Amino acid sequence: MTPDDAPAERFDLDQFLPYRLNHLADRISQALARLYETRHDLTVAQWRVLAWLHHREELTAKQIREATRMDKARVSRAVQGLEARELIRRRPSPEDQRRHELRLTAAGEALLAALIPEARAWEAALVAPLSIEEYRQLFELMARLESQLTKLES
Repeated sequence: MTPDDAPAERFDLDQFLPYRLNHLADRISQALARLYETRHDLTVAQWRVLAWLHHREELTAKQIREATRMDKARVSRAVQGLEARELIRRRPSPEDQRRHELRLTAAGEALLAALIPEARAWEAALVAPLSIEEYRQLFELMARLESQLTKLES
């Protein structure tokens, strides 16, 4: 029997970290999406835009695309929908009139004031089986993997 004749090793997706992380992230995102879709009529993309604007105060659509890894069309639709609901405002950048800066409005801030505690409570329920130390370790391990990924990408 030659190496070419050897049976292929079984590839178990349940033991393949990229698959497991992606699967878990998708499930978490979908479950959390039900919270802000049903209670606040927001899409996943709109939630991400609002969350990033809350985190950074002012961003361009391009910066949001880079931060969220969403495509241009998805970010554009989210921005348009949020602007139509007057949750964000868009203004031309003083440095470059082709670029628009995005900020939360008072209504957007008020929405997030209600939504963020709900999202945090949901997260607390999700991680309830973990001890505080395990929760910290999870974030440490993710940071180490992200650092290693950065090295592998360069």
